[in-house]
Amino acid sequence: MSSLVIGLIVVGSIILLWIIAIFNGLVNLNVRCNEAFADIDVQTKRRYDLIPNLVETVKGYAAHEKGVFEEVTKARTAAMNAKTPADRAEAENMLTNTLKSLFAVAEAYPDLKANQNFLDLQTQLTETEDKIEVSRRYYNANVREFNIKIAVFPTMLVAGILGFKTPKLMFEAAAAEREAVKVQF
Repeated sequence: MSSLVIGLIVVGSIILLWIIAIFNGLVNLNVRCNEAFADIDVQTKRRYDLIPNLVETVKGYAAHEKGVFEEVTKARTAAMNAKTPADRAEAENMLTNTLKSLFAVAEAYPDLKANQNFLDLQTQLTETEDKIEVSRRYYNANVREFNIKIAVFPTMLVAGILGFKTPKLMFEAAAAEREAVKVQF
């Protein structure tokens, strides 16, 4: 009888340790996902801070392009106010498209393209875009690991009970960014 009790205690302890290990692993992945999302926030904040300077510089050369400036400002505000990863991804993609319009306007003004302030801002924005892309990849990698962890056996048996039932959403490219670039000569 005592060996049965000892056996049950040992099995119970093993199951408890297994549940603790799963919980700690899920918490670790969840924290890494949150940290990665915060990294995106840091880089997008930098982008948001650069955009008004860029718009003002372009305005000095192309004041009649008011619609483009308004669209960039509107897209920036929407991106800053987005809360969920899906909303943020959509707003960020809209902002990227409006920035393309702004740079297209700049192409029509040779003096602007030669302006050192504009060139510096453009370089900083390009570097920031690269950092945002790296941050998004890091976030998506962590989300992938988290989503796999809560979906695979045997973790899935206890993930929901431990409060980890909902998969996290990844940052996705806008439909326009998925299309192949058409090159014509």
